[in-house]
Amino acid sequence: MKKKKKESKWLKFRHKVVRNILYCILGPYIHLRYKVKIVRYKEQEKRPYLILLNHQTPFDQFFVGMTFRGPIYYMATEDIFSKGWVSHVIRYLIEPIPIKKQTTDIRAIMNCLKVAREGGSIAIAPEGNRTYSGRTEYMNPSIVSLAKKLGMPILLYRIEGGYGAEPRWSDVVRRGQMRVYCARTVKPEEYAEMSDEELFEVIRSTLYIDEACEDASFKHKKLAEYLERAVYYCPYCGLSEFESHGDIIKCKKCSREIRYLPTKRLEGVGFDFPFTFVADWYDAQKAFMNKLDVTAYGSSVIYSDRARISEVIPYEKKVVLDKDAEITLCGDRITVRGKNSEFDFRFDETSAVTVLGKNKVNIYHGGKIYQLKSGKRFNALKYVHIYNRYKNITKGDEHAEFLGL
Repeated sequence: MKKKKKESKWLKFRHKVVRNILYCILGPYIHLRYKVKIVRYKEQEKRPYLILLNHQTPFDQFFVGMTFRGPIYYMATEDIFSKGWVSHVIRYLIEPIPIKKQTTDIRAIMNCLKVAREGGSIAIAPEGNRTYSGRTEYMNPSIVSLAKKLGMPILLYRIEGGYGAEPRWSDVVRRGQMRVYCARTVKPEEYAEMSDEELFEVIRSTLYIDEACEDASFKHKKLAEYLERAVYYCPYCGLSEFESHGDIIKCKKCSREIRYLPTKRLEGVGFDFPFTFVADWYDAQKAFMNKLDVTAYGSSVIYSDRARISEVIPYEKKVVLDKDAEITLCGDRITVRGKNSEFDFRFDETSAVTVLGKNKVNIYHGGKIYQLKSGKRFNALKYVHIYNRYKNITKGDEHAEFLGL
């Protein structure tokens, strides 16, 4: 009989070496870039932990890595695993745990269990998305069942000031102050006595951050630049488009200008703007969308963009289908028209539309994943919101407020 092939271990000695090298190299850079105060977790024992964190900047994983001793295995979306040789290098060096967005990924759960059995610590952002508004995004309650399956102590890790320093919609880091630390430890014997609802509330409330306040000053010449990635709603025009430069963002329809201040406040230029912070504007935008009957638009064009479309081969690569296609967002579909490709992604036949990074769109259709990537001013959020609003209405749940993030 043939011998069974020995199962490869997830944890490798090189991960510890890489972690120590990155700590020495990136530590000074991170402190200089973010002015971040990192509170080391001195109570760390020689056992694995489940680290749950709120998600604010692209460097969150490095803050976590500098807080704890030893390597940590981060759960990451499939996008970073579909970059060809770059993905192979990332996997070799730190071996993140891949997960597919907007799905119940059994493979990801099994990989987490494998890492835990081998004695590795795992870090997950239960939001699954960086905040666009400064307030912690929706958390999926399923994080509780995973935490209980793993049976490890849960460390609740707070990142404060990250939105002020580097909003998801921005390309620059502002000069300000950040603080990162472990806010609470929940031991297995403690959460064993909690209901799922009680444990979830502990996780949600401890990690919740609201930066819609004047708690610090964050300075840069381009404070408002690319805010149009996060907003598509004008309180005077309804659905609109914006363009930003420096500390000013302007509605293309009514030409009103709004200034973004170092305190994170918003002010109208020559008029009283109704929203004090981006979070207030973002909430009003969602409220507007949740009252909009997008099905009334049918196949009429609501927005039009130009973008590169690729097919994502999960955990392998991206295949470019068209470098400059016309993308139209309608009330019931997304259409793509290019030199080499034509697609009609009807929402009834599409399982999910998600936003990745600052402004990329993933479309899950027909068992395949397609990605739209456009210019710096491209707003991916409107695609996600309109798709989810359509699904809520057609499912008979028109009063649902969740729009995908």
